[in-house]
Order: sequence, then C-alpha cells, then structure tokens
Amino acid sequence: MSEQLLAVLKQSFGYSSWRNGQQEIISAVLQGRDCFVLLPTGGGKSLCYQLPALQLPGVTLVVSPLMSLMKDQVDSLRANGIAAAYVNSSLSREAVLDVLNQLRYGELKLLYVAPERLLQPSFLERLQEVGVSLFAIDEAHCISQWGHDFRPDYMALSQLKQRFPGVPFIALTATADPATQQDILQQLGLSNPYIHRGSFDRPNIRYTVQEKFRPLEQLLAYLKQQENQSGIIYCSSRRKVDELTAQLQERGYKVAAYHAGHDSTERQRVQDAFKRDDINLIVATVAFGMGVDKPNIRFVVHFELPRTIEAYYQETGRAGRDGVAAEAVLLFDPADIGRMKRWLEAEENPGRAEVVWQRFLSMAAFAEAQTCRRLVLLNYFGEARQQACGNCDICLNPPQQFDGTELAQQALSCVYRVGQNFGLHHVIEVLRGGQTQKILDFGHDKVSTWGLGKALSHDYWLSIFRQLIHFGLLQQDISHHSVLRLLPAARPVLRGEQQLSLAVPRLQSVAKAPAKLANQNYDRQLFARLRALRKRIAERDDVPPFVVFSDATLIDMCQKLPTDNAGMLAVSGVGYTKLGRYGADFLTEINDYLAAELPAGGKLA
Repeated sequence: MSEQLLAVLKQSFGYSSWRNGQQEIISAVLQGRDCFVLLPTGGGKSLCYQLPALQLPGVTLVVSPLMSLMKDQVDSLRANGIAAAYVNSSLSREAVLDVLNQLRYGELKLLYVAPERLLQPSFLERLQEVGVSLFAIDEAHCISQWGHDFRPDYMALSQLKQRFPGVPFIALTATADPATQQDILQQLGLSNPYIHRGSFDRPNIRYTVQEKFRPLEQLLAYLKQQENQSGIIYCSSRRKVDELTAQLQERGYKVAAYHAGHDSTERQRVQDAFKRDDINLIVATVAFGMGVDKPNIRFVVHFELPRTIEAYYQETGRAGRDGVAAEAVLLFDPADIGRMKRWLEAEENPGRAEVVWQRFLSMAAFAEAQTCRRLVLLNYFGEARQQACGNCDICLNPPQQFDGTELAQQALSCVYRVGQNFGLHHVIEVLRGGQTQKILDFGHDKVSTWGLGKALSHDYWLSIFRQLIHFGLLQQDISHHSVLRLLPAARPVLRGEQQLSLAVPRLQSVAKAPAKLANQNYDRQLFARLRALRKRIAERDDVPPFVVFSDATLIDMCQKLPTDNAGMLAVSGVGYTKLGRYGADFLTEINDYLAAELPAGGKLA
C-alpha cells in the first residue's frame, strides 16, 4: 500500500518522498478514521486530503473559508491533471450548474465549497444523493471561539456528523494553541480521531524585529534589498494602507492596496495581479491573505504590531510556503501597547477584553524579547524548545550591552525637571537642547537638564527612553496624553545606588545576513531565465505562475540541470502530467543555456 501511495504521490503531484506526518495521516484517512492535523503553513496539509481523494471512490468535499483559496487550489490540481472544481458566488449560475452536473455524474474527485453554501438544505440533499467519501475542514481554527479568526458559520459544521454518519472527517489548521485545538475536536465531534501535531517551526523563515524610528525610510531601505521579490506589507488601518501604497507607488514600486474598503472587484483584481507576478507588493490590512496559495512570497513586513501571536504566526507564514528562504520583518513601536489598551477600554464584554489583552501582551513580549525569536514563538504554542535557532535577528546579531547608568540618570532627571507632565518627544527635545516654541513657553530651556544630551540623536534617546519604560523605571500615562511619570524603581538609579545595563540602540535599517539554507546554492542567471519562461507560459495558459512550477521546483532544476525527460522527472514537483505539459519548454531553455555556457572543451567546469 505504501509503495502504491508513493507512486501516486510522484505521478500526480511530482514528489518522490513524504513530508513529516503525511504518510501516517493519509493512511489513517484511507482506513476511514477521523483525523485532526496541525501542520505549519507550507507543511503539506492539503496533500493529506488531496491524495486520499484520488484513492477513494466518491467525491471529497473540502470546506474552505475564502474564494481565493478555492481557486488557487483548484487551478493547481487541474494543472496536475486532477478533476477538481469549486462552487462559490464568483461563478455564474451556468457555471455552478455545470459543476453540479459534474458532481452528479461522478466526474469530480474534489469539490471546494464555503460553509454557507455547504449547509444550504438543497446542497446537503444533493450531496446525500451522490455520496461523499471524505469531508476536509480546512482552516479548522475558524470553528473555535478561542481561535484568532473565529467564524460563526463554521460552528454549524457540527451537524454534518449527523447528516453523514460513517463518512470520515479530516480537520486541518496551521494556527491553534492548545485551547483552540481542544475546541476544534469538540465542536466537530470527531470520533476517536487520529491526531497529528506537527512542529510549528518554519526554519526557512528568518524573524527580525526592528524598533520603529523613521518607518518609511526603514521600509524603503529594506525593500531595496529585495530585488523585486514578492512580499506583503501589513498595516493596522485602511488609511495607513492607502497612504503607504501611494508613497511606494511614487517611488516606482509595483504595488497595490488591499483592504475591506475596496469593492470585491477591485480586491479580486489586486489579488490576481499579485498571484500572476504582475505586481510585486501588496500593502494590506489583515483582510488579505488567509489561504492565499502563492508559494513564492519571499517576505512579510508588519508595519505595526499585530494583535496576537496567532495572527502574527499565520501572517508571517504566508512567506516561503515553498520551503525556500524567506523573511518576516516587524517594525515595533512600544506606543502600540498604549493604543491597544485604549481601544480595549471600549470593549463591552470585559471577559473577552481580558483574553484579547493577555494575548496582545504576549505579542508585545515577543517584540521586546532579547532571546531567540523562534524560541518565544514555539514555546508560546506549547512546543518546548531550548536550542536557539541561529536564524533570527537576536541569534544573528545579539544585542550589545553597555553601562547606561549615566544616560538613564539624565533621562529620568529630565522627566522630573519638567514636572512629569510632558510626553516622550518633548522631554527628548529638552535633553537635546531644542528651542521649540513649546520649550520656550514653558521655560524648559532654563532647567538643569536642558542640552545635556545634545551629542546624541533623537532616535538614540528614543531607544533609551523605551528601554527605561521596559525596565519599569518610567511609565507612559495613557490616561493623561501619554505623559512620562517616574516609577519607584527609578529612585535607586537616580541616586546612583544601582547600575543599569542597556542595549546599544540599533538605528540602522534591517540588515540581511547570509542565507542559511542549502537550497540557496543555485545558478541565479538560469533561475531568472526559467522564471521568465514560467511567466510566459502562465500568461499563455491564463494561470498564476506558481501553478506551472513553484520557485522551489525551478531552484531544483537549476541544481540538477536535467537535459532529458528522465532527468526532469527527478526534479521535485515535476510529475507526469506537468512533464507532458511543460517539460519540453523547460528542457529546451536549460539545454540552450548549458550550450551557451559550455567552454570550448564541451563540459561544464
């Protein structure tokens, strides 16, 4: 049985080996067992129901929350020669009837639907007539009230167990803490399920947190390093999305905005352009991204602090789904914490507000951490690790410490001299000897601390003050316009009774360290040619480029340099169907490139 499944894996999907847990999950599904699968984004969840669908007699019904996810997955399945379709509101009445006829006559192996459509009585009756072999509940965390993306429509899926007794269920998610996992099992009523909890680790993603000083300049410096790679920039508001998009467009970037304020036609246009590599960048609110099956997103930037670690993990997980090196960059302003607290004060449900606040504090602690970022993430999700990852900003560039006692005394004393009644930036300007109208009006150019810190930049002092706030020496009073107040712990530092070690402020833009992954060793020139060929074929066939081949497959071609069909079949991601459709074009491109690169002796050096 295992050899037969491996043959199907290669023939239909182009892979020669299983990822962690896939074989065991697929075997359990084919034995008729319910399954709960927790695997990271890019960990191969979809294959856990797509391959069994080819082995089972009837149709596999996939519940998916977003139209974009359905279309992406169906396009990829069809490119592999697999009979798949979706039904949603984007289709015309005639197109829906065509899909339903395919379902009726047993011509489909996989059908994707949203929960709202699935639970319509007429649709359920139709499914009972044709028979369902397997229900796959994708993004299963949506069913849980503890999940970060709770959707009430998902809760009604529990009735499927009564309507379809004996039909196995597989629930899949990449983002669920222990409470959410337990809730998923209970809500769906899974019977003695096979449970696979994979690692939350995404070793190909480098996590970097940078303190926010001049965010636009910091972002532009980072984007200059990306060589037109695909990326997502997340902002917390529609206004900020539109503002930042305009600023990037003015500087010549191929970028578009995406948020719920745009109509569905515009959102679809932007998403399609991004998937087809017609634009490189999306600036978006969290309305964009869940389930977008674009594997070659090379970076995700958070322009503001996300509300939960679950949301951050899922959003950063959209980078590097193909397993190739990717980056997650977070620009962090500690003032986000005060803004979140004010927002929650308006929450009518105190219990819900407390849960949200505690989760937000965990996110803030991640951003402020001086230990390996990956360890913070993994331990939050209950995956005990102690070994630092070596692929985050803390591991690659540990914070330098210095004796900051004198600077702390100057800062704390200045807060005291201005009466503990002014905000962060005003106090810094006093320290730096500023002569703003406000300083002159209040006579702060006469206090003893005026000008003491003029040798240091505003941003340097900003970092020092933020550290004093983190250490509990200062407080920003959000109930009084975020003015700075001294806390009891400041007293021994001011008196010289206690020394204080601070981190040297990092004011430079995000620096790229050398890539860690072995799959980065390949011919960049050939890769560019294959990528251009892929784009031409994708435009010809009217599909996104990644449906033709992923970046990971193109990289494997550049490493293995196949020159015939047998060699091309040895490339990861090339099955028999794609070999027949695209193999000749790519082999011609590779052979032409090798011929041009051959030295006089006829062999590559």
